[in-house]
Amino acid sequence: MTNPYGLRTEHRVEPLGLDADRPRLSWKLRADRRGAAQSAYRLTAAARPADLDDPRRLLWDTGRRAADDFELAWDGPALQSATRYHWRVEVWDERGEGLSAGQSWFETGLLHPSDWSAVWIARDPAGLPLVDPPTDDDEPSRPALQLRRAFELDRVPVRGRLYATARGVYEPRLNGQRVGDLELSPGWTEYHHRIQYQTYDVTDLLRDGRNVLGAVVADGWWSGYLGFDPRRPAQHYGDHPSFLAQLVVDFSDGSRQVVATDADWTERPGAVRSADLLMGEHVDARLAVPDWDAPHGSDAGFTRVAVDDTDPGPLVAEPDQPIRVIRDIAPVALHPRPTGRTIVDFGQNLVGRVRLTLHGASAGQRITVRHAEVLDDGELYLDNLRRADATDTYVAAGNETEVFEPRFTIHGFRYAEIDNHPGELEIVARVLHNDTPFDGMFECSDPMVNQLQSNIAWGQRGNFVAVPTDCPQRDERLGWLADAQIFTPTASRNADVSAFLARWLRDVIDGQDADGAFRDVAPAVWIAREAAPAWGDAGVIIPWHLWRTYGDRVALERSFPSMVAWVDRIRRHNPDLRWRHRTGNSYGDWLQVDAVTPRDVLSTAYFARSAEIVADAAEVLGHHDIAIEYRGLHGAIRAAFIDSYVGDNGTVEGGTQTAYLLALAFGLLPSNLVRAAVDQLAADIEKRDIRLTTGFLGVALLCPVLTEHGRADLAYALLHQEEFPSWGYSIRHGATTIWERWDGWTEHGGFQSPAMNSFNHYSLGSVGDWLYGRVAGIDQTTTSIGYRELLLRPVPGGRLSWARAQQETVRGTVACGWSIKNERITVTATVPPGSTAILEIPTSDPASVTEGGQPAAERPGVRTVQPSAAGATVALTSGRYTFSAAYQGA
Repeated sequence: MTNPYGLRTEHRVEPLGLDADRPRLSWKLRADRRGAAQSAYRLTAAARPADLDDPRRLLWDTGRRAADDFELAWDGPALQSATRYHWRVEVWDERGEGLSAGQSWFETGLLHPSDWSAVWIARDPAGLPLVDPPTDDDEPSRPALQLRRAFELDRVPVRGRLYATARGVYEPRLNGQRVGDLELSPGWTEYHHRIQYQTYDVTDLLRDGRNVLGAVVADGWWSGYLGFDPRRPAQHYGDHPSFLAQLVVDFSDGSRQVVATDADWTERPGAVRSADLLMGEHVDARLAVPDWDAPHGSDAGFTRVAVDDTDPGPLVAEPDQPIRVIRDIAPVALHPRPTGRTIVDFGQNLVGRVRLTLHGASAGQRITVRHAEVLDDGELYLDNLRRADATDTYVAAGNETEVFEPRFTIHGFRYAEIDNHPGELEIVARVLHNDTPFDGMFECSDPMVNQLQSNIAWGQRGNFVAVPTDCPQRDERLGWLADAQIFTPTASRNADVSAFLARWLRDVIDGQDADGAFRDVAPAVWIAREAAPAWGDAGVIIPWHLWRTYGDRVALERSFPSMVAWVDRIRRHNPDLRWRHRTGNSYGDWLQVDAVTPRDVLSTAYFARSAEIVADAAEVLGHHDIAIEYRGLHGAIRAAFIDSYVGDNGTVEGGTQTAYLLALAFGLLPSNLVRAAVDQLAADIEKRDIRLTTGFLGVALLCPVLTEHGRADLAYALLHQEEFPSWGYSIRHGATTIWERWDGWTEHGGFQSPAMNSFNHYSLGSVGDWLYGRVAGIDQTTTSIGYRELLLRPVPGGRLSWARAQQETVRGTVACGWSIKNERITVTATVPPGSTAILEIPTSDPASVTEGGQPAAERPGVRTVQPSAAGATVALTSGRYTFSAAYQGA
């Protein structure tokens, strides 16, 4: 049986509150036999699950369509606001038999501006309520908003939906309970263009009679400290937070009641005295207002709010997975320090917050929590945080048991210092990030390499929070484009980041200026200059990657005009096709070691690459004239690169590892000089005693290029290197995430400059794509989209005796792995239904290849077995396979 699974709407599982006009419905397939494929499908939709079985009550029916596509955009009747649609996919296998089905649903949000009656509300400065002030002299003066609105229901409703957002970050409350499990909503977007709202199912929280809807709202990205600007960013967005919400309650008779933010809401500061993403959160539990959000609570001490804005503004439904608490981590060690402090080691550099349970704290007792990534002589190393205070404070109310867990801040840390804690320490770290499904896996026989993969994945978790940030701990946390560009291939191996990156690309596009220049960061705050080479090129490279990996045509179409504008801008200002002018703050190969790659070599290489991608994207989208134009432009840039930077003996100007890598990876060398350039690259690595010099940009290309050109031995030697600079060096010194720089800490120099020294920064972890793609072997052909045509090319080497990887693709599960024992290599492969694969088996004797203990060519699903440069090349249909062959090593 061929069964559909992993049903998605707009790349999400059962999204609540969707505003796409024609949402894409997709599914994957699994089967228990070889050669399985989909020959046809049928999609139906209805208002209720039971109606899917009644043809008379269907809202949409595609009929049986002969196709092996795994995605279809809604082409039924126009979608209605605030409506749930149940849908089913039925599939037929390659024999036209074996009907099977999968079922899911999606629910629309408020699709039209006229659906909104809510207005933005904020604290009225003139009516700031008087509360008993604490006695502390250093009490913060920016308390979070604490909003409430009481309302009556004359019966129990059948349905309740809360649509809410904030200029700031918020936590909704209803009848004394928190609504949902989302964190730091609505996230960070280009607020001038888009503010995301969230949809919550609150049906079970509503009651007959008196109800109270509430919210706590803090500054967040809207009006808190942002980036490395020393001021609160009123010049970016706003100088105070505000809230907008609309509760829609439906009854069994079809009637409806709406409770929206308006001038009748009230506000009173509570226990959260300040909350900032960079600085931390201050909670004074003595100022908590009991039952303020409960039905029996009172309005006493609350004052009317101010209407901040009557125009809801550019509201959009949240299109990707929200931020959540994903897991809890217990301490691995407690280190008591002098003066009543305890340093807690969680054993993992992470992003989130701590939860403290206090027993017997006296009223007014102040407990502080400071955070750091590393220790220096047993104490927290804080210099690299720069202005970020990263300190949370709790003033106890004096109850027998109290729990302190900040709600409106996050920190990057492995260590937390707890000061003035009463009694035995009860603490846990809570990990937060966008809830992108981590469905990839790589592992091998070398514990150090496994630790590297773990470090890469944890760096991704910690920096995929609202936007793909550069680092999560210091006063920066910006969405740098080049960092995301080089790491996206690795990120999409570890997790399904399709919706996350497609949403962020809107911010990239919104930051583009009238001349076609992207910005270095998105959202484009603080740094308003034109983007540097490789930074701005992310606006071209990432949409193309989303197309190749996920088949995301929508993201490609949306990005295409800005992709063209970016390349046209470079051409306009550099008519000789060497990108030397209008390069922004050209960073070069950022943080390279003991080498300097010429800026114009790097920039011209990226100019060529972006022109080539625009040509390819134009062809995909049916713009054939544009494709011809940019194919010609790419050829001309390539010729200019060769003429300007490539010597007759295969040298590339600058002679750095990155210079050769760019020329080789981007196809910028005459074919007769490729081997000479590879030899030059290899010679540079070897003369340095197997050391790399690559920075952010070069490191992503290093191992793949070496492997592609027959020097996997050097790629593995670099992977296993444990002396400075290397991945292994940081691991040998305790790294649990990827460091920002190779020399973040060294035995010979100690800590690098605190001006820029993060210990959680995913860029140098872009080697992860190679671990999946060549060490384990999972790849796709150059013409394949969404892993339809797999290219499985495991390359054993180094000190590994086995390696394997698995990842979820848009078509299903793909896996590949190998092991070597007794001069035999075993290669396993999983090809999802509807896909095909070319598997290269590294063997010294192609005739020795068996599958399931029998000659491979005689096995079901094996189309051909042919000798090749790799040893043996096997063509496969879908299914699971185990091959064995003679192996004598490199």
